[in-house]
Parts: sequence; C-alpha cells; structure tokens
Amino acid sequence: MSMDVVNAIGRRKAAVARVYVSEGKGQITINKRELKDYLPAETLQYVVTQPLNKLGVAENYDIKVNVYGGGVKGQAEAIRLGISRALVKIDEENKPALKSEGFMTRDARVVERKKPGQPKARKKFQFSKR
Repeated sequence: MSMDVVNAIGRRKAAVARVYVSEGKGQITINKRELKDYLPAETLQYVVTQPLNKLGVAENYDIKVNVYGGGVKGQAEAIRLGISRALVKIDEENKPALKSEGFMTRDARVVERKKPGQPKARKKFQFSKR
C-alpha cells in the first residue's frame, strides 16, 4: 500500500508552514534543510516532533516543510500544527489523541498593532501635568 503525499497548512503568529507528509524513514526537511540544521535549539526540535512522538509514528513518514514569516518559535509551532493536521488527514482516528494534547488548535494570538500617539500598542507617553 503506497500512500500519496498528504499536505496541510499550519499557522502561528506571522509564520505559515506548508507541510507535505509521505511514507518514508522519518526524514524531516524544512526549507530544503535538515531539521537539526534549520532549528538548532533542542526545545524547538521537540516541539516539531511532538505529534509524531505522541502517536509513535516518527519513523514511518518523511516530512517536507516550506515555512516563511515570523520567528523560529512561531515557525516551529506552525510546523507542529501542519504535521498534526496532515496526520489526521491520513487517519481520522489520530484526532482525539492529538486534540487532547492541544496540537489541533490554531493559536490565534498575534501581536497587537501599534497605535498612533503612543510608543507601543498599549504603552502611553509619560503624562506631564505642567
């Protein structure tokens, strides 16, 4: 049984990750680079592989990711969401396990815009009475 490439999209903050999952030996390639190359921080590598480890299928799939925008943490979490969505597309029975860990939820928190007449989004310039 050979499976087709399953693709899904994951977003977080300003990062967008397009994830392509196919049968393989557990290679994870991000923007044509090795996972360990692209995300040297162990914590972020862990974040990316969380859904695979939860289901115990880390060795069964090759994953190719195109990701842009945001910083490394946002990108890592976008990739995690994309991988989770792709795994659910492959087998619906994976959904409850991933949902209980919170991997299926799009984290919608984004940076609030800066307002005019203020130095930052909520910070105000110092008030002077005289």
